[in-house]
Amino acid sequence: MTTASMLAVPPAGRSATFAPDFGQRVLLTVDTEEEFDWTGPFRRDGYGLRHVEAIPRFQTFCEGLGAHPVYLVDWPIVQDPRAVEIIGDAVRRGTAEVGVQLHPWVNPPFDEEVSVFNSFAGNLPQELEAAKFMALRDAIEANFGTAPLIYRAGRYGLGPHTAGLLKTAGIRIDTSVRSLFDYSDQGGPDYRAHPLAPYWVDGAMRLLELPVTSVHSGLLRGAGRPVQQLGEALPKGMGVLSRLGLLERIALTPEGVSAEEALRGVDIAVEAGLPVLVLSFHSPTLAPGFTPYAADQAAVEALYAWFEAIYARCAARGLRPCTVSDIIAATGG
Repeated sequence: MTTASMLAVPPAGRSATFAPDFGQRVLLTVDTEEEFDWTGPFRRDGYGLRHVEAIPRFQTFCEGLGAHPVYLVDWPIVQDPRAVEIIGDAVRRGTAEVGVQLHPWVNPPFDEEVSVFNSFAGNLPQELEAAKFMALRDAIEANFGTAPLIYRAGRYGLGPHTAGLLKTAGIRIDTSVRSLFDYSDQGGPDYRAHPLAPYWVDGAMRLLELPVTSVHSGLLRGAGRPVQQLGEALPKGMGVLSRLGLLERIALTPEGVSAEEALRGVDIAVEAGLPVLVLSFHSPTLAPGFTPYAADQAAVEALYAWFEAIYARCAARGLRPCTVSDIIAATGG
């Protein structure tokens, strides 16, 4: 059977069915990566890892919430002994999981030009994408003592050959699709028409797509996708739609999304029947000064308050935290 491209919207009938006792759950994913200049050009060097010392506080916080973070680690993280020590301890204790996140510009082999287009791993030649991915996947297994089962492409950069690569490597879940978002102006994927709920990448049901959760809010959310595309085609169109209460896109992340907005997003996602709400953010936001979302310590504390509010709302709505293993088991893995 030919492996479908993950860039294409899946045909009807690919929705994943979860075991009846799974209910609705919440999964916390962390893009665990190096610090770099988000406004500058991509570079192979010049990055930092100082925020790694902030991860133990976050892990302890998650354990207090009953959350089970999935650290999607990239090459600089997996090569850093301190990061491996901190995350590896949580993995060994069964309080966290580790997965793969590929930043091709800092991941060997370095055979491509560093550019915006090539920052999306799926744009690379098939052999080079595979070589980079397998180097990272094997390093994760060697350093953490467990084979990773979940993948997120850095910058959400899936490509036409990624599905086959993941299946060959034993990856069971991909979480690279950011539904309702479009990166095509930079040469990346357009996910605006992709489903919000988990689905099988192809009919073999060996690779589950678990989209990062985003929803539409507002009076026009019933026609959200075409209205969004219209709004994006007009100067400041989405801002106008949001201010008028007509349409707002809410991503379940503390980065650039207020707790009030995210709580509204949680309610919408629950009422829509999504079996898994996938939260996400970047690990450098755990310390001040490394991302646009945490300029100072007050912003870091706001991130912790955001998670407290979201997990309280999830608990009130009957959502329990889950793990990658829970999802695999509930979908027939």
